[in-house]
Amino acid sequence: MLLWINGPFGGGKTQTAHELRRRLPGSVICDPEHPGFGLHRMTPPALRGDFQDLPAWRQGVFEVLDKVLTEHPGTAIAPMTVVEPAYLDETVGRLRERGHDVRHFALLAERETVLRRLRERNFGHVLGFVSGANSPLFRNSFALSKLDLCLERLRGTEFAEQLRTDHLTVPQVADRIAASAGLTLTSNTDSPLQGRLRRAWTGIKHIRFD
Repeated sequence: MLLWINGPFGGGKTQTAHELRRRLPGSVICDPEHPGFGLHRMTPPALRGDFQDLPAWRQGVFEVLDKVLTEHPGTAIAPMTVVEPAYLDETVGRLRERGHDVRHFALLAERETVLRRLRERNFGHVLGFVSGANSPLFRNSFALSKLDLCLERLRGTEFAEQLRTDHLTVPQVADRIAASAGLTLTSNTDSPLQGRLRRAWTGIKHIRFD
């Protein structure tokens, strides 16, 4: 099974994916951003745009996930914002056509909630002032510029199943996704402090400078 975790930038996809992996034995995270950033690094900065617009990215994501779902016995988890229906068809749609069990979830929240979460992601963004346009600070600006489009598009029926997360913790979001997909998670034994520290560490590990 594939759990594709969609949502606006800053909507909690990565944190939810890691919570699911932590509590779902045998699961793996297959992050579609990785081949996208690889394609960016192959491209002169002046030619870089949204890597999702590259057919190579969509084909590569499909091929890798097809291989994982065919050969890996556990659940695969893909945290990735996709708001173009055609691009979703070329990845999620083609995987379903191949006979894979793909569950798509769009994590939605009010605009103010997403903005607050983006602000909370600002740990270490002072480094952005010496890191240039590809710093985390720049990527938060990109996230803000795409926020309204993401929230509008992801309400569409083609992006179901939608899950409102305004009043849910990350473990609760993971619980809802697992229940919908018919999966059983191990118990969440984190204290509130342990949970905050775990999520902070996950956020630090996903700060990118390229």
